[in-house]
Amino acid sequence: MNIDFRVLLIMLVIILISMVLHELAHGVVAYLLGDTTAKDEGRLTLNPFKHLDPIISILVPLFMYMTGGPIFGGAKPVPVDSRRLKGGAWGMALVAIAGPLTNFILAFLAFFIGHISGGWYDTGMLGLIFRQFVVANLGFFVFNIIPIPPLDGSRILYAIAPDGAREVMEKLEGTLGIWLIFILIFIFGSTLSSFMTGAINEIYKFFVSIVV
Repeated sequence: MNIDFRVLLIMLVIILISMVLHELAHGVVAYLLGDTTAKDEGRLTLNPFKHLDPIISILVPLFMYMTGGPIFGGAKPVPVDSRRLKGGAWGMALVAIAGPLTNFILAFLAFFIGHISGGWYDTGMLGLIFRQFVVANLGFFVFNIIPIPPLDGSRILYAIAPDGAREVMEKLEGTLGIWLIFILIFIFGSTLSSFMTGAINEIYKFFVSIVV
């Protein structure tokens, strides 16, 4: 397989920007809701080394890119003390959705700017940057709203789940949940890729219907 390392570098930069802003959004919303844990631990920063996990943030999305699959990944969860959040479980849900929603907004803004500037239709490197930025951020959005701990979607589900389901979800937080995600990717990788590709395409059609 021939790898264009310029494109690979561009993808790495896009992934770093996307994931840093994703995690920063979690921390900012938590701070606004009364929890200063992220701020106290230095996570309200644009420094990528404070947020990124080398495997799920870098290796997984780059591997998916190089194998032709949709780009998705995650980062080190922002520390949040739910006891200090206004709104309880719903406050935690707002903190959780802030990350994927940021990726969704970034994707839309990139498409909008690319369309009105003409950069989206460029056949060279500029067009590649716009298109990959949109695809990467939509990939992060779709992947992270899957309701499996510790992904963000699980926190939204947690807010409406019965107590028994909440106990199971709490046990899957942290390392156990991350390994579960890796296993699911390994076993159901093609199915997950098909699902995400379909979801990304539908969101792209939505963008087109609004902007074009």
